[in-house]
Amino acid sequence: MPRQIILYDTTLRDGAQTEGISFTVADKLKITEKLDDLGIHYIEGGWPGSNPKDKEYFKSVRKKGVKNAKIVAFGSTRRTKVKPSDDQNLKDLVRSQTPAITIFGKSWDLHVTDVIQTTLDENLKMIADSVEYLKKYKREVFYDAEHFFDGYKRNPSYALKTILAAQEAGADCIILCDTNGGTLSREVKEIILTIKRRIDVPLGIHAHNDLGLGLANSIAAIEAGCAHVQGTFNGLGERCGNADLCALIGVLHTKLKIKSIPDKNVLKLKETSYYISEVSNSKLPDNAAFVGHSAFAHKGGVHIDAMIKNPVAYEHMDPAIVGNHRRFITSELAGKMPIVLKAKEMNVHLDKKSPETQNLLKALQDKEHSGYQFEAADASFELFMKRSLKKYKSFFELEGFRTASEKRFDGRIFAEASIRVKVKGESHYSAAEGGGPVEALDKALRQALTKFYPRLKEMHLADYKVRVLDTKEGTAAKVRVLIESQDNTDSWTTVGVHENIIEASWEALTDSIEYKLLKDQKK
Repeated sequence: MPRQIILYDTTLRDGAQTEGISFTVADKLKITEKLDDLGIHYIEGGWPGSNPKDKEYFKSVRKKGVKNAKIVAFGSTRRTKVKPSDDQNLKDLVRSQTPAITIFGKSWDLHVTDVIQTTLDENLKMIADSVEYLKKYKREVFYDAEHFFDGYKRNPSYALKTILAAQEAGADCIILCDTNGGTLSREVKEIILTIKRRIDVPLGIHAHNDLGLGLANSIAAIEAGCAHVQGTFNGLGERCGNADLCALIGVLHTKLKIKSIPDKNVLKLKETSYYISEVSNSKLPDNAAFVGHSAFAHKGGVHIDAMIKNPVAYEHMDPAIVGNHRRFITSELAGKMPIVLKAKEMNVHLDKKSPETQNLLKALQDKEHSGYQFEAADASFELFMKRSLKKYKSFFELEGFRTASEKRFDGRIFAEASIRVKVKGESHYSAAEGGGPVEALDKALRQALTKFYPRLKEMHLADYKVRVLDTKEGTAAKVRVLIESQDNTDSWTTVGVHENIIEASWEALTDSIEYKLLKDQKK
């Protein structure tokens, strides 16, 4: 296997094809800076010939500059029956002035005859002409062999001819693409081992995740000798996404012991993952490998007991290596242990037999009996413990709030909230509008507090869930509100319970903000 893997990130181009994601130029520059800081080798910025936004990005990133990475412009081979020097796409790639350029071409004969509707020989010329043209401008040229594995399975000799054409024209690296994401890992490995004997330039892999095998196929390609891996952070991409570079870095450094980014930067993996999730406004799954909020969370009492004795018992690695941390979840299955461990974090010594532990457990169980769910609200549990142990002083006091909602003549729902809070002895009034009363309250509260705590601008509500706890009570039933919040580095969940949905939401909302302020205070 290779001694080092070259990482090629296509979050800004392939990842931008994720349904619901639309990066601004400013977003793309922020992500570029974060990936550059992490140590990614190549950052694909977009397709300068496809839209004005990508052209603007390449101009802006050229002025701004990068410290470690090489910026890459992406495009296609020349059009049929057009000279490379007359092809607008190729000219735009050259004008982007990036040190590296990636072009894709057809490796599957079906695409040649049925999609671009040309001859097999013309397609080979398109590949060779385009690579040769770009190499004249002294750029590093990567050739993405689109649909390579599907093409090879249907017509192996022709698929091989396409990448040989790119090699003979001077391509610096040939990337084998599983564009439809339907290839099995054993097929990836077998095909690469078979063709490798005919290829002299470095080989790479670009795997989509339609079978859930994007990461596995990338690893299979590495095991077969590929030293260049393309993918996106958090697995973003069209349909089921691409190979997740975040998880790949974790596997490379903790399992395969192969270098990619600098070792010291692996600590930034979780932070980078959440940052890109934040900028792209796409929720990172809690169970995401290595970096997810629940990746190292333990709930069962037997598991927790074993973890205390030896963490290896239920963890495949130390979460601190990738910037994550171990969590013990409080629930009816966990007993007293989460209380003892959380108290230890606060420099309070408790043991399972002490009366104080028993009192805390009873108070916790009473709250859970009344509808609270601390298993799903770790931030509220920490605040509960700090308040119970007298280790907490609130960052603000509520003096009162008011909400109002109305339906306008055009059908729009309009809500506003006004609030008065006391911060550091000063009373402050704020009002805000929102799509609903909870959003309006959130805006009004943060508006009042941001003057004193500017880092509140970093957080936002990522999810809001309401559950009626006793349907027999009808509209008088208690409701439980769970609010998930997120900032640039983490996510957390808080809970509120009340017969009034606004009051339950207020409790969860204020816990969320208090937790963010508490978290920042520790830094």
